[in-house]
Amino acid sequence: MRFSNSLSCLNRFISNTRYLEHPENQYLQLIRTILSSGTKQKTRNATTYSLNGTMMRFPLRNRTFPLLTTKKMPSKTILNELIWFIRGQTSNQWLTERRVHIWDKNTQVKEVQERNDKEGWPSYDLGPVYGHQWRYFNAPYNGCNQDYDGKGVDQLQGILDGLMHEDEAVRHSRRWLMSAWNPCQIPMMALPPCHVLSHFILREDKYLDCIVYQRSGDVGLGVPFNIASYSALTHLIAHHTGHTAGDFIYMLGNAHIYEDHAEVLEKQTHLEPYPFPELRFESSYSDINTYDIQDMKLKFYVHHPKLEMEMTA
Repeated sequence: MRFSNSLSCLNRFISNTRYLEHPENQYLQLIRTILSSGTKQKTRNATTYSLNGTMMRFPLRNRTFPLLTTKKMPSKTILNELIWFIRGQTSNQWLTERRVHIWDKNTQVKEVQERNDKEGWPSYDLGPVYGHQWRYFNAPYNGCNQDYDGKGVDQLQGILDGLMHEDEAVRHSRRWLMSAWNPCQIPMMALPPCHVLSHFILREDKYLDCIVYQRSGDVGLGVPFNIASYSALTHLIAHHTGHTAGDFIYMLGNAHIYEDHAEVLEKQTHLEPYPFPELRFESSYSDINTYDIQDMKLKFYVHHPKLEMEMTA
């Protein structure tokens, strides 16, 4: 257990009443509910306990970053993957060069290897996954090493332009959505997108909320990543457009726990959360592609030890 900066965290905990009802308890309660009353069933890749239709809300004001504290989270891995999305990357090599290996198993799936061989794509090509849809939606895909600038629809830049528009009515539009779900290109993807739709809405011309719908959520490993990743994205977009991050609202279609994660997660529910850390930005740029991990600083992260669970591809 790490206690560095623990006194600062304790002072923040005492002075901030929002921690009296810690938002992380929503996640712990989701685990309890799934394990106690979820449906046990065989699925594509394993036996799971699952629950359909859940929601969590995480306040992001005052730089709050909902990185789980009841286990140690790999913040650099999460932020590097987010940058990978933002830059429209679909190459696993880009990630492995940054010591990020969360997509490795997806490149080892037989169907993916056969597709890459057939198309003449490198073995590390993941197909037109999230980043391609965020930045080049539906642009014809010819491999991860091609230049797609100016092709398809740049959904992310459209959101940025809208939130910075001089017309207040445009900034407050309810149409700032970004979809990763593209039925036309799903057959080419190593994995159909799980977090499929993000919706950004400005309140009071100041606070930026993000609502995400995720069709399928691995509660043990994927969901904690997604909470942190989209919260970081909301903070970044707010910072980039001159606003303040408001709330992250997270909706899960199917929330599931893999059978071999159940024992570890049950133990996690007995741990008390610490105050969430802060995420600070050290720089501002005119182009969102310029941001990198060194521009994002994690502060006051106190956590319980790491929990070991195997990823199921």
